[in-house]
Amino acid sequence: MKKKENPCCDMRGMLSFLILFLVSKKPMHGQEIADELERRKGDRPSPGTIYPALKSLKESGLIQEKKEGKTIIYTITQEGKESLKIAKQKFCRTFMDVI
Repeated sequence: MKKKENPCCDMRGMLSFLILFLVSKKPMHGQEIADELERRKGDRPSPGTIYPALKSLKESGLIQEKKEGKTIIYTITQEGKESLKIAKQKFCRTFMDVI
């Protein structure tokens, strides 16, 4: 597994940003992430949308996974925390004046 230099979560469509934000709050499995995204956005992302984003975040070293029985729990890494901090700053600069 090759890590990118200076990884940053992908802000396109903001899915990676939202997932990284959610797992920064607490470790979650894929179903929990989907449930929370549905609660916040109003529509439920498909597994074909969520799991590729999780895979990309994992390959970038921003999250890690741990198996608990048949369930995979995702947690943010230190690198992910640093990336999220930068992404939040970019988000605020971009959307600060949007009402």
